[in-house]
Amino acid sequence: MAGVSRREFLQHVGGASAALAFMMANGIRLDASPLGLPIGSQMWPHRARIGTDGYDGLAAVLKDMKGIGIESVELVSPSGEFQSLTDGKRVRKILDDNGIKSPSAHFRGVKTNLPTLIQWAHDIGMTHMSMASMGGPLVNNVTTLEAVKRTCDEYNKLGAIAKKEGLQMMTHNEGFENSRLNDGRLTYPVLLEYLDPDVMKMQFQMSSMATVGDPIMYFTMYPGRFASAHLQGVTTTGGMNPPRPTALTVKPTPEQLAAQEAARAARAGGAGRAAGGAGTGGGARAAGAGAAGAGAGGAGRGEGRGGGTPLAVGEDTVDWVKVFEAGKAGGLKNYFVEQDWDTTVRSVAFLKTLNVT
Repeated sequence: MAGVSRREFLQHVGGASAALAFMMANGIRLDASPLGLPIGSQMWPHRARIGTDGYDGLAAVLKDMKGIGIESVELVSPSGEFQSLTDGKRVRKILDDNGIKSPSAHFRGVKTNLPTLIQWAHDIGMTHMSMASMGGPLVNNVTTLEAVKRTCDEYNKLGAIAKKEGLQMMTHNEGFENSRLNDGRLTYPVLLEYLDPDVMKMQFQMSSMATVGDPIMYFTMYPGRFASAHLQGVTTTGGMNPPRPTALTVKPTPEQLAAQEAARAARAGGAGRAAGGAGTGGGARAAGAGAAGAGAGGAGRGEGRGGGTPLAVGEDTVDWVKVFEAGKAGGLKNYFVEQDWDTTVRSVAFLKTLNVT
């Protein structure tokens, strides 16, 4: 079919059912996809439908996904909300029955339970292992270079173990990855300096681009480092924080460090005064790294904007053709829409209109 412009798409698509009708009316094939990669979906936003129904719930969700043209899913390791899916071979059969593959999952407990998780991944036929975050230490969304080095060293070793088992480990960016160093630098590009590019790849969270910077820049500057991506609609009109190419090597002057420290102290003092009546709960939140980092720049499990109806891919200001073109250099092997069901339907409809060569 001829390409459909973003304007045409937005004029005709107002919801999930409209998106499906638009796809049919324009002859958008269910097997179309940018870069020749199958359109994927992360399963986290659909966890409630799986719930306690376990395997039956998974089968129902996969059937619906296949119906709109999704052919690849990223699971979550069998614990917490997904604890009913411990039998990897049974999960694989349900995937096969629905004509869907799962090349990766978000894994919990890789530090303590890696052999079991590797076996589960093999049973399903995965090629990649990802984490929502490496979970390095944070205080008020700030970390240190020493903490970055220790965390990277730890995951380089874990990634090497996975590599020997035929699995590529990668980290998504939430919390720790979206933080800043105590010298003011963004943590994300520094991680790219200390993570071994052979055993630890990156999985770019598109909703965090306003926080960590333009994905096109990252894909271009660090070819082959980005194995995967999560897609959300994102409004970029407020600008992004692209690190300078020299950000990895140029250290701030003593005067700059002093100014940064003074600004941090002032902010901390204001936060402390604001939290004065909050009791121990407020203090715990201030010291707790995960809660502070996960919401940075809408970069947690967000949908691209806070509150209201979430933006679908294509309803935003991102040039997705350029993102996918750069993704080829970045090394993308798969990508997953990570949004609620109605927004996923609209995002998939838009992705099928793209023609990336």
